[in-house]
Amino acid sequence: MYRVIGTVKSRAFRVLWMLEELGQPYELVEAFPRSDEATKFNPLGKIPALVDGDDVLTDSVAIMTYLADKHGGLTAPAGTPERARQDAMTLWLIDELDALLWTNSKHAFVLPENLRVPDISSTLHKEFARNAETFAGMLDQSGAFIMGDQITLPDLLAVHCFGWAFGAGFPALPDGVKAYSKRLRARPAFRAAADH
Repeated sequence: MYRVIGTVKSRAFRVLWMLEELGQPYELVEAFPRSDEATKFNPLGKIPALVDGDDVLTDSVAIMTYLADKHGGLTAPAGTPERARQDAMTLWLIDELDALLWTNSKHAFVLPENLRVPDISSTLHKEFARNAETFAGMLDQSGAFIMGDQITLPDLLAVHCFGWAFGAGFPALPDGVKAYSKRLRARPAFRAAADH
């Protein structure tokens, strides 16, 4: 059984959702960033971490990629053009959505007050809105999910980012992105992960 170190209201949610989609058993060990519990598994104190036997893996997207490859689900096969396109989408989401959300969080409450730049949020909100529009255009061309007819890792990453944006007071999403997020959030695996 896997052990996930983190909290539901963090990037650990992505890992929980992935495990639920894959039908894999796991235990959530609640740990907050920089806590003693988190530091036991990651010297940097970051969450999430995944314990798989004697191995401890860190970084939510690295963990998701590992799980998808290991269990052969929610991913295109490694070494294929489809996988390269999937990886490109994953990296785009990290650069253009996740990074903006994390920068906003750092300047809202993570950094010491004397290092925060509160005015940066308006720029981050505008950039996020532009990128959400770009995503909406890609979604219109792709099908039911961002990579086509099957749910994949980038869908989980995108929907998590859109939920994070909503909670952080970012601008409203385009209607197509809202409908896409609502549909994926209704999946039984999402609901099961959220119930922790």
